[in-house]
Amino acid sequence: MASPLPAHSTPSTRRLADARRADIPALTKRLLSAIFTDNPEWTDYTSVPRAQLRDGCRQYLTRILELLAGAGGDPEHDDVAAAIGKQRAEQGVPLEAMLRTFRLGGGIVWEALLDKADGVGPQDIREAGTAMWAVVDGLSSALVTSYRNTELEQVRRDERHRHALIEDLLGGRAQDATFAARAARELELPAQGPYLVVAAQARADGRAVLAGPETALSAWGIRSVWHSRVDTTIGLVSLERHDPEAVLHRLRPLVRGRAGASPAVPGLAQVNSAHALALLALETLPPAATGLMALDERYPEALLVRSPDLRELLVEHTLGPVLALPVKEREILLRTLSTWLAENRSAAHAATRLHCHRNTVINRLQRVTELLGRPLEGQRSYLELSLALTALDLDGD
Repeated sequence: MASPLPAHSTPSTRRLADARRADIPALTKRLLSAIFTDNPEWTDYTSVPRAQLRDGCRQYLTRILELLAGAGGDPEHDDVAAAIGKQRAEQGVPLEAMLRTFRLGGGIVWEALLDKADGVGPQDIREAGTAMWAVVDGLSSALVTSYRNTELEQVRRDERHRHALIEDLLGGRAQDATFAARAARELELPAQGPYLVVAAQARADGRAVLAGPETALSAWGIRSVWHSRVDTTIGLVSLERHDPEAVLHRLRPLVRGRAGASPAVPGLAQVNSAHALALLALETLPPAATGLMALDERYPEALLVRSPDLRELLVEHTLGPVLALPVKEREILLRTLSTWLAENRSAAHAATRLHCHRNTVINRLQRVTELLGRPLEGQRSYLELSLALTALDLDGD
């Protein structure tokens, strides 16, 4: 911890400081005049009432002389300078303007001390100057620390308020038109018009699952807000004059994990339901997947996700005997069956994708038919098999 600088003041310095303490009103007037005449383009005290600015200057000049006169305290942790820094930060005064004011005040005090220095030796004057500017530097340090701490707290407070607004929107409060209008104004979102919601799962390694989505979308004229939770990142995206697919096209390259998007909803009043649908779309992605999927692309998967018990029964009923096979044979048969269905039940096309002969595909499908005890052909069979294979993908099998 720094030593209290005033303790190093010489008796001459203390006498000089004491001699000027009665002149604080005149020195305050000089500082106020200097603030607005010395490089006025650096001055931005428009948010500070003149009486309050005058009081701050008086307190600062008084504190310099008190410390030089031997008052206890460490200038770098001074309560007066800290209080001025906090108040000016809350008022939005630039820190540069405050530091300039402190330097101007120090110069005015130094001139005042020299005016009373008749009969004071050069050594004492040098010591007085050293002590005086050490005090000014210490008070400036206290100002900066307090100012920046206040700024940081304001940012945290604003962020907490922003998060609370978004949580309230996701919770359904936007059905109150008055709240919706206020939230839109404070979040700089349109009060009217369609929205979609994006939900991205947090990555296990702690890295961002989305790379700067708000900035990236803003570059394309798309307004959005993003909200980080412990397990997910949620985005409210205004569609305004933008097509939903075009917005998703802009977002997809930014995704570094699993993400789902809701269908478009008419306005802020419906973002709570869109939020639920975005989370559902996210759940339809297999655990190891990477990418952004819209719910409009995943309705069969969404139905399976919504009914986990039925999903388990469907898989067992449809593919149970195949799943009971040794791993290697099971994987070959499941892959063949999946490829055959994806190729519109063409053994020849499936063989091309599987890099094997058409007869090999047919033999594998016959093996599946024997295991299941029923034909693979028919609309109902196609549906059940497709859903069961999709369910396996969802479970990561």
